Amino acid sequence: MILDELDRTILNEIQSRFPIDSRPYQVLAEKLGCPEAEVIRRVRRLKEHEVIRRIGANFNSRKLGYTSTLCAAKVPAERIDEFVGVVNSYRGVTHNYRRDHEYNIWFTLIAPSEDDLRRTIDEIAAETEVGEILSLPAEHIFKIRVDFEM
Repeated sequence: MILDELDRTILNEIQSRFPIDSRPYQVLAEKLGCPEAEVIRRVRRLKEHEVIRRIGANFNSRKLGYTSTLCAAKVPAERIDEFVGVVNSYRGVTHNYRRDHEYNIWFTLIAPSEDDLRRTIDEIAAETEVGEILSLPAEHIFKIRVDFEM
């Protein structure tokens, strides 16, 4: 997919400055000098082409009483798509990625408690029949805001 200047500008704006408004796309459109329908069309297209994965808020889960962990799984190459589909179906999964490593699929998981984390990992393991999923909770939390200039 080729991004034009307006696509890039929209992506720059929504990374960390998505408007909190009943009509956020109208606010963006006014700022960018184009029709609201055009902003909506472009965001929809960017999502369809998986340039945008999700639009949503980021919260400090620990301050809200949640706990999280980084998980690493050994998934046979021929079952990666199936495994990722199952992992992505869980609401507490914030993101996942493939690594060139023995543990080739990594994902983060947030839950209300340690017991809920363990239960979810066990469910994923049972549903996918991937028995080797490590839970690697953070010892120190570093929050880094990253915006990617388009």
